[in-house]
Order: sequence, then structure tokens, then C-alpha cells
Amino acid sequence: MEKIIGLIDAPFTPFYENGEVNYEPISAYAKMLAKNGLKGVFINGSSGEGYMLTEEERMKLAEEWVKAAPEGFKVIVHVGSCCVKASKMLAEHAQKIGAWGIGAMAPPFPKIGRIEELVKYCEEIAAGAPNLPFYYYHIPAFNGAFLPMVELLKAVDGRIPNFAGIKYTYESIYEYNQCRLYKNGKFDMLHGQDETILPSLAMGGAQGGIGGTTNYNGINLVGIIDAWKAGDIEKARELQNFSQDVINVICHYRGNIVGGKRIMKLIGLDLGKNRTPFQNMTDEEEARMKAELEAINFFDRCNKF
Repeated sequence: MEKIIGLIDAPFTPFYENGEVNYEPISAYAKMLAKNGLKGVFINGSSGEGYMLTEEERMKLAEEWVKAAPEGFKVIVHVGSCCVKASKMLAEHAQKIGAWGIGAMAPPFPKIGRIEELVKYCEEIAAGAPNLPFYYYHIPAFNGAFLPMVELLKAVDGRIPNFAGIKYTYESIYEYNQCRLYKNGKFDMLHGQDETILPSLAMGGAQGGIGGTTNYNGINLVGIIDAWKAGDIEKARELQNFSQDVINVICHYRGNIVGGKRIMKLIGLDLGKNRTPFQNMTDEEEARMKAELEAINFFDRCNKF
């Protein structure tokens, strides 16, 4: 299977004031991401509030992103759900509309606590789109599935034909590297933490990744990879440290899903508020966050339209 080179963005889902999905910004959104160096999108995941969307909304969003994608821009659809039959149906739909790939995280309920449980879950979903690469989205902080990923690779190897790899959103660079080394790099290991791209390049030999702060800071995160490839370690380090400064700011405002989504408004693409039960930012919080971002010269360096 083709391995992803470069960074894929995890976009936010746009909402109207009344809480309904707003599909209008997606075309401009896709163009902006491509302009700033992103290679595609991983839609309906955690940044996209995927578990808080109806199945109909998720399918319509997938259709709109596939329609809006510039040439060569990959659309990977997160199809994970607490109902595996719904996930399989979403996978079938993604293949039908021409998505590039699919992915799924472990469900938040019921908690998955054994490798075999996770394999069966992935196996049934992946079978819904046998012609598309399937990525397991490892984000145990969201679902409590703190399972060894090398063991997952061993278990799916030869069992799930379209298992492409893992979107690895966890803190263990050691485990990430062990997964990357499995059978001389058989599986695609997508780094999933924007705050540690540089160490993943240095130790883990990462080639691709999926990020959330890439929505507004992608140009700098892509720059880390470009500087690394050029042998400019000091530039890569400066960009990584700046990207951590940005993350430090959003951590003051309930993280990327809430604070990061409001940053999109500040850079010129208002995607609306978050769905319940997220606690949206107040106008006062937005003003404070803007001041913190100005203090690190974010708006001179962020993604541009």
C-alpha cells in the first residue's frame, strides 16, 4: 500500500449558530490547507467532533470533502462508532464516494481491554471498504484503550488485508519506533502529536503524520519536516519550539477542539461553535487567547488563505 508522506490535517466540523452542520466553508477550507502544505484530511475524528455527529451528517461531510479536495489531496474518513454496524456502513459509504482511506479509533463505550477485541472491531469495519487502506487511530486518552500497539500489528498481520497502519497519538516515542521497525517498516506509522514531530523524525524515522493544530499552524509544522530533510536542525528546533508555544496557548482554553477551533475564526475562517457537551469559549476568553497568540507573533506566522 502507498504510505503517506507529509502531514494530513484533522479538520474541524463547521456549525451554524443553531448547531446544524455548515457545509459551505469546506471548499475554502480544503484550498487553504493545501496552500499551506497539508497533503490531505482525516475527517470526522476527534477534532471534527465525529462522535457528536449523526451518521447522515458524517456521510454528507465525507461527500463534501471528497468533492472539495484539490487534485492529489487525500480524504481519509474516520468511521469509528460505538456501533460497529454503523462503522461498517460508514466505511462502505466512504469507499462508494471515492475517499482515499478510512480509519477508526477504539470506541469510548464499551471499553476495549484486549487485543483480540480490538482486532475484531477493526476487522469488521475494514471489511466494509476492502479496497481502501484502513488505519487504526490510537488515542487511548480518549477511549481508555491502553493496549500495546506492536501486539496489534502482529495480530492484524495477514488477518486484515487492507490494514495500512496506525495513526499514533500517544506519548511513547519508543513504542512508536518499535511499531515503525516491525517487519522492516511494513505498516504506515502516522505520527499524531504535533508537539513531538521533530523527535519522531529523529528517532522514529517518521514520514507522515496527522495533526490537529495543522489547521492553523500547519505551515510551521510542515516546515519542521522540510528543515529536517534539509539538514537544518536549528531551524527545525525553532519551529518545533514555536509550535509547542502555540499548543501551550490552546491548553489554556480547553485544547485544540475548543480553543483551536476558535483560532480558525481569528485567522479568517469562522467555523462556528462546538456541540454540546463541549463548553464553548466566551468572548472574554477569545480576547485573552488572541492576546496570548499575539505575544508569540502567531498571526505573522500562521496559516494563510
